[in-house]
Amino acid sequence: MTGAPHPHRHRSGDLPDNRRRVFWAMLLTAGFALAEVVGGILSGSLALLSDAGHMITDCGALGLAWFAFRLALKQADLRRSYGYHRFQVLAAFVNGLAMVAIALWIVIEAVRRLLEPVTVIAGPMLAIAILGLAVNIVAFAVLHGGDRRNLNLRGASLHVIGDMMGSIAAITAALVILRTGWMPIDPILSLVVAVLITRSAVGVIAESGHVLLEGTPENVDATEMRARLAAEVPEVEDVHHIHIWSLTDDRPVVTLHAAVAEGIDHDVVLGKLHGALERLYGVSHATIQIEQGGCIDEVATPANSRSESIS
Repeated sequence: MTGAPHPHRHRSGDLPDNRRRVFWAMLLTAGFALAEVVGGILSGSLALLSDAGHMITDCGALGLAWFAFRLALKQADLRRSYGYHRFQVLAAFVNGLAMVAIALWIVIEAVRRLLEPVTVIAGPMLAIAILGLAVNIVAFAVLHGGDRRNLNLRGASLHVIGDMMGSIAAITAALVILRTGWMPIDPILSLVVAVLITRSAVGVIAESGHVLLEGTPENVDATEMRARLAAEVPEVEDVHHIHIWSLTDDRPVVTLHAAVAEGIDHDVVLGKLHGALERLYGVSHATIQIEQGGCIDEVATPANSRSESIS
């Protein structure tokens, strides 16, 4: 037996604000990308060109993040009964992969520059890199004011952080070249930036991939949930077949079976379980099967073919 329909109280109030922030960050990034491309070509700086490459790619990445926030506001329909929230996670995953690809390109180009040194004109490189850093700081401040728990916003911010590191590397390289004339500093610092970008990108890929694979949220333990729900709702004799996953990083979803004794009012138990799940774990969408006289799955399904998340 399943519970009566209940309202889905998803948090969507932050989505319009996050969308606006990503849009303005995208405009700032696009507005300066062209100047960095021209400056990198004129100065011959790989650090500046790699930073320009970040910014051009980031325009697309920020556009994808903006579209994901826009799509998430669409209402659920017959084909997408959970709505379009998961597209935010997919956008974060794609943005993480894009950052790894950018880092790989930087590594290849840096190695080529180390093997075949190229003269860098440090003056224009320094001026453009400083302006680029200023733009990146403003863009980061815009994004940082949004919901920092949102995985899509964090994926978008990752690109801007990568740009900031690229600008800092370009500034440092230009100063070293102006003072010492040592050209290898440019590709060497680019390699450092590539490593830092990859490290951050892998974290976003791992977290978004975990959500896409419907893994259990990091802050929820199914065994602990089983014991706590039984303690919170005295009418429940046992909780089993718990499955926990997420639509997005902040929207957990649960299905479970709850065993009760004969004569217990199912609606009362369902109401208490839904209330406990939302209060204790922030779960606003749960599907609960109430059982009496043994688990239906154990009768209808062979034991060796049953899902064994928490039984």
